[in-house]
Amino acid sequence: MSALICGSVAYDTIMVFPDQFSRHILPERIHILNVSFLVPKLRREFGGCAGNIAYNLTLLGGDGIPMATVGTDFAPYAQWMETHSIDMSRLKPIKNSYTAQAYITTDMDDNQITAFHPGAMSFSHENRITDTRGVTIGVIAPDGRDGMIEHARQFADAGIPFMFDPGQGLPMFNGDDLLDFIDKASWVAVNDYEAQVLEQRTGLSAHELAERVDALIVTLGARGSQIYAEGHRIDIPAATPIAQVDPTGCGDAYRAGLLYGLMNKMDWETSGRIASMMGAIKIENPGTQNHRFTRAEFDDRFEENFGHRL
Repeated sequence: MSALICGSVAYDTIMVFPDQFSRHILPERIHILNVSFLVPKLRREFGGCAGNIAYNLTLLGGDGIPMATVGTDFAPYAQWMETHSIDMSRLKPIKNSYTAQAYITTDMDDNQITAFHPGAMSFSHENRITDTRGVTIGVIAPDGRDGMIEHARQFADAGIPFMFDPGQGLPMFNGDDLLDFIDKASWVAVNDYEAQVLEQRTGLSAHELAERVDALIVTLGARGSQIYAEGHRIDIPAATPIAQVDPTGCGDAYRAGLLYGLMNKMDWETSGRIASMMGAIKIENPGTQNHRFTRAEFDDRFEENFGHRL
């Protein structure tokens, strides 16, 4: 069983601001915002939602194929993917474009400010779902606007169930657009802030949105997550990280855990806990693809956190 993960492949420039944004932003002057944050620490990492989800799914032993468009500067990332056995067959190079670039600044409260240059990602619609064989499940993660719309339609036309993960792509879509994605999707995954935006733009509550899909998953950071499925709300506890180093990419790690559970026909209680454990392991490490574990190590951590083995 293979998962086709449609989304961005990007370079992440990650900066840490050793203070709180809230101490330097005046709410009453937000209409003339002009701030500068000194960031002593800076790293360049391999990222992008499709790349991150595929990396995490591979760690769990799942088969994830990222489908994305990349630029002329992709060679270092390609070498990384090859080293970590990530399928690159659905990565399409775009001439005269950079690979997508994210510039992420995180403060001491784990708040983030991100600037994003789409580059080659703007051509994501040139990839087609039907060009991939053996796919049984899909993901629509943040990508070029036209690509996200086309890939959702292609998944639906092919009868392939997919997870809609709008993430940072939310600002590109109005309420009608989002309802169209939701009605085509089998599952929707958002964080708590994105859930509020989704409710505001569609005019529907979380329970009403959940009635239109097989499951609505809402992550709540350190408070765990909630899965609305089959008429109930399932509360998933947060796994405990050894240290809180960098939240960047935790959502992608969580989604890889969900995918792994779906691909192995696990119940939501189990899938949610696998996802929670993946998020905790990710936050212990800087960047989005620097964490490692063996399956035995993962199973031990899972038992320590949830009291039973997978």
